[in-house]
Amino acid sequence: MRLLHTMLRVKNLEESLKFYTEVLGMKLLRQRDYPDGKFTLAFVGYDAEDKTAVIELTYNWGRNDYTLGDAYGHIAIGVEDIYTACAEASSKGGKVVREPGPMKHGSTVIAFLEDPNGYRIELIQRAS
Repeated sequence: MRLLHTMLRVKNLEESLKFYTEVLGMKLLRQRDYPDGKFTLAFVGYDAEDKTAVIELTYNWGRNDYTLGDAYGHIAIGVEDIYTACAEASSKGGKVVREPGPMKHGSTVIAFLEDPNGYRIELIQRAS
C-alpha cells in the first residue's frame, strides 16, 4: 500500500492552481471536467503520481465557499532553505501566516503559508 493523494475542495480552481503551481512550484499533472457531476478534478504535485503522493483539487461547479472544520490541520512540505522559500512565496503572492522560526517546544524550524481557500501549508526546514 501507499498514499496516493489528498483531496481538497476549492472555491476557485484557477486561483488554487496558480497558488499550488506558481507559489509552491508544483506541476499540474492532470485535469478533467465531469459535466454530468458538475465538478472538475485537478491533480498537482512535485513528481508523477506513480512516484509520489499528490494533491487532488476538487472544484464543484457553482460552489464558492466552504466551512473549514477544526479537525483539519495542514499539509507539510520539506524545503532546503525555509527563509528563501518564504520570501519567494511572498514575492509570488503567497500569504505567509507564520514567519520561519523554531516550533513551539522544539527546535525544528517551520513556517506556515495559507492557500486561497484558507488551508494551511507548513514548510519544514530539512536538515542538510
